[in-house]
Amino acid sequence: MLRQIWQVFRTRYPSRWKALAVGSIFAGVLVIAGAVLVIGGAAGLAWTETLSFCTGCHEMRDNVYAEYKGTIHDSNRAGVVAICSDCHVPKEPVALIKRKMAATFELIGHFRGVIDTKEKFEKERTELAHHVWKRMKETDSLECRNCHDAKHMDPSLQSEKAQTRHARMKTEGKTCIDCHFGIAHKEPEGPGPSELFPGKSHIEPPEKTADSGK
Repeated sequence: MLRQIWQVFRTRYPSRWKALAVGSIFAGVLVIAGAVLVIGGAAGLAWTETLSFCTGCHEMRDNVYAEYKGTIHDSNRAGVVAICSDCHVPKEPVALIKRKMAATFELIGHFRGVIDTKEKFEKERTELAHHVWKRMKETDSLECRNCHDAKHMDPSLQSEKAQTRHARMKTEGKTCIDCHFGIAHKEPEGPGPSELFPGKSHIEPPEKTADSGK
């Protein structure tokens, strides 16, 4: 393909040096345009993960964000804050792009005014929660595990109840959202993620042994 492009330049500019100069300028323009697109795209993605962007519409600001204020993810003894994107947007590149593409279609609901009043939001609360729970079951609570790593948890600092439940991740394939839901937002009435979407989500990797050599 490059040879064909070069032939086009040589046909249009018989002088080898002139063709080379024009070709270099053309290549430079493409490189700059590509860089602008990449940098602009990265900046755009970063902007859509800010708290100001997430709370830019009144549906989010007056409902879910208002519920989030004062929760453990907003205010805690360690001063570690988890904003909307930390819990609802994956960090891995492929998963992040897939989530952003899915979120684009959610704009349709915004423009249709599906949850533009408190009453409409409460009517849709259960379905909205189910969508999030289902996605997090499918991804093994990927967003939770971006911050929380079970391998680095100290059971001695946990209550007996927490120790028992965390052990079920290994024995029953449970994932974070099975138990930790309704933390940052009001819990809808009805069954939780474990009842609605049964089955294993967490796959425990096989333990390394001396015999396996792995």
